[in-house]
Amino acid sequence: MRRTVRIATIAALGAALLAGAGASAAAYSPAAQPATVRQAATHHAKPSPQAIANLFRQWNAALATGDPRKVADRYAPDAVLLPTVSNKVRTDRAGIVDYFTHFLQNKPQGVIKEAHINVLDRTTAIDTGVYVFTLTQNGKQRQVEARYTFVYELRGGKWLIVNHHSSAMPEPPGATH
Repeated sequence: MRRTVRIATIAALGAALLAGAGASAAAYSPAAQPATVRQAATHHAKPSPQAIANLFRQWNAALATGDPRKVADRYAPDAVLLPTVSNKVRTDRAGIVDYFTHFLQNKPQGVIKEAHINVLDRTTAIDTGVYVFTLTQNGKQRQVEARYTFVYELRGGKWLIVNHHSSAMPEPPGATH
């Protein structure tokens, strides 16, 4: 598709040059390009930070289902998960499902406290910050504040987590250094 875009753009530029110095810039503007070229250019646009922020909401909604396989579906097959409440690094779907099988027993509900989203290009983005999870164990709720990093990649038209690191805050709430 990139080749088609390049060829059409080069053809439009060539036609404008052949038409002479007085040719309008509109002859090779995106609006003057064939619809397929405009669609291809739009298809390759970088996602907005809001679109990336929505990926966390989708992941959190998967947690709410209580189904570890639905949560694991948010991860790429070769994803790496460094989870908050396990010392074991998870590097495949089976390991990710295993982690969430146990984690979901706590009925986690996550809320982003602070987010820093960096859209690297049209297929890669990083969401880093602090989230707070409310966990329910033995009928009692407790909150865990943790740092997180999600690295997302667009694969096969779907945004997937390729790296997820989460670690509990090392200092008590209110501590500053």
